[in-house]
Amino acid sequence: MPSINSPLGAVPSRFRRERVLVVGCGDVGLRAARALRGRVQLIALTSSAGRVAMLRQAGITPIVADLDAPATLRRLSGLATRVLHLAPPARAEGTQWWRDARTAALVRALRLRSLPAALVYGSTSGVYGDCGGARIGETRGVRPDTPRAHRRVDAERSVRWLGRAGVAVRILRIPGIYAPDREGGTPRERLQKGTPVLRAEDDVYTNHIHADDLARACVAALWRGGPQRVFHASDDSEIKMGDYVDLAADLYGMPRPPRIGREEARTQLPASLLSFMGESRRLDNTRLKRELRVRLRHPTVATGLTS
Repeated sequence: MPSINSPLGAVPSRFRRERVLVVGCGDVGLRAARALRGRVQLIALTSSAGRVAMLRQAGITPIVADLDAPATLRRLSGLATRVLHLAPPARAEGTQWWRDARTAALVRALRLRSLPAALVYGSTSGVYGDCGGARIGETRGVRPDTPRAHRRVDAERSVRWLGRAGVAVRILRIPGIYAPDREGGTPRERLQKGTPVLRAEDDVYTNHIHADDLARACVAALWRGGPQRVFHASDDSEIKMGDYVDLAADLYGMPRPPRIGREEARTQLPASLLSFMGESRRLDNTRLKRELRVRLRHPTVATGLTS
């Protein structure tokens, strides 16, 4: 079993020839690839020929194909022994607004030949909808409130089909991802704009994970955890959104944002931000630490925002 502290540590010889395919090799995918580099053969799907040189420089074999063009995905079948799927759903219109056609296409392609031993899917904690600030475990039923959350639920259903075919499917439900070295990965830009936050009585609990810890969770889930298992890839913080932004302001020596009521927020803030302010929950990460054996390097946002 790979060691999580040195992402794969002293890997038995049978693991060294593993071929890991990263689908959606953006910031987190690249962090996971760096953790795996030199231990497995790395392959990444990209729809952009312009990223080929960068991926090769990172020690990754690029496969140019497009999740939105299913015919291009046939070469993925039988290519990898393990798959890390981090690609987000595309926007969908009309009667199929709730479907994640990308994940459905990937699953169909992987079914054509020998199946991978494991597939890890990066979903979202938004599948739960508003939980009224309750602390929840992975057994809580999904109640998506937004189109993007509905598409994530559809993606989870798609990858579960592979589980029924014998693939060890593990789903990571991911909250807000942050890191100082990640584009848009801290509230700094929001603080510079002076964007208001909700007053305490209207505020919502929000959950976070440092991008490096998320990458390590992805690596762990490729080998660990039961099949058809869901994990909250979240840190130990229990903090409300406004308090999170205030904490960042204090750490960066910037003015705290103004506090406003919910009704006022509806007239001042964009719909995308309001949707996050309409959901409150606290994720229990016991499974992440106990079953995947992930030791968080940034257990709270207080340490992670500055490192």
